[in-house]
Amino acid sequence: MQKVNQDSESLLVTAKDPEDTIVVMSKSDYDSMQETMYLLSNPDLMARIRRGDKQIQSGKAKVHDLLEGGDDD
Repeated sequence: MQKVNQDSESLLVTAKDPEDTIVVMSKSDYDSMQETMYLLSNPDLMARIRRGDKQIQSGKAKVHDLLEGGDDD
């Protein structure tokens, strides 16, 4: 388990019946995969991402400094 968490390598646990094979992965890798699948399965969000990417590629994006603080009060 430590190796799976340390190097982000998934562990394939096989069984006699291939249908019973499982994959062991770190929680952070699982969460990342779930987020990626959510993004890829959301057509509206993907359209916005593609539109933004085209704007960046065509030089229409602007660079802004990050805001300091973070107090929204």
